[in-house]
Amino acid sequence: MERPNWAPGDIDLERPSVARVYDYWLGGAHNFAADRAVAQRALDTMPDLRRVIVSHRAFLRRAVRFLLEQGVRQFLDLGSGIPTVGNVHEIAQDGDPDSKVVYVDIDPVAVAHSRSLLLGNDRVSVLQADVRDGAYVMKSPEVTDLFDLERPVGVLMIALLHFVPDSDDPLGILATYLDALPSGSYLAISHAGYEEGEDGEGWTATRNMYDRNVTPMTYRNREQFTRLFAGLELVDPGVVRLPLWRPESLEDVDDTGAPFPVFGAVGRKA
Repeated sequence: MERPNWAPGDIDLERPSVARVYDYWLGGAHNFAADRAVAQRALDTMPDLRRVIVSHRAFLRRAVRFLLEQGVRQFLDLGSGIPTVGNVHEIAQDGDPDSKVVYVDIDPVAVAHSRSLLLGNDRVSVLQADVRDGAYVMKSPEVTDLFDLERPVGVLMIALLHFVPDSDDPLGILATYLDALPSGSYLAISHAGYEEGEDGEGWTATRNMYDRNVTPMTYRNREQFTRLFAGLELVDPGVVRLPLWRPESLEDVDDTGAPFPVFGAVGRKA
């Protein structure tokens, strides 16, 4: 397979990645044949999947706008993925050009393309790191040189924590970030999950295929998802199915009647 000029030389073109599969689902162009094959098989098994993926992006937009209304001007986007239309810096800087954003991802394609896209924007940094190492991220110059850590920060974990199993201590990971931030900071999370008996045959087949070919996922129910906000004040409407978190229009609201397989919420550090 010919390597495109935007792809770093040390990545395996034959191994699908979370960021590039997600990029394909969002209609992006920074993915390889292996990513597209897995992504398309998932769509063939569960055609509603693209609707679910787009809902994460819509939640991101609404959450950033909400945080801007609360006076937040610093955003830490963990597991940011490959830039597509509607990224955090576009939304935040449209609301206030002085807004600052740090993107963090482990995927080298996501990082390389982010850096090339954001050249010349001195209010945005890009860090290649494992988001599970919160101490490293928070001490990195990308964060410390750009952010004033005495002022509130909006931490964004969009479609991320379902890739973090319980064995990796997601609550401990969250605490590392939140403990480093001042009062008035926020945490926004979207997360795949079901209540018992809700995952139908199509979703189960898609989950199994994705786990085998890309990376395993951990699906959490409402109670388990809510625990991720321990110690924070949940913003109204609290923990809800993703389309129901402060919808801005009818387009944001899922109307299929089926239980939406993603939870979303935003919490504030007192």
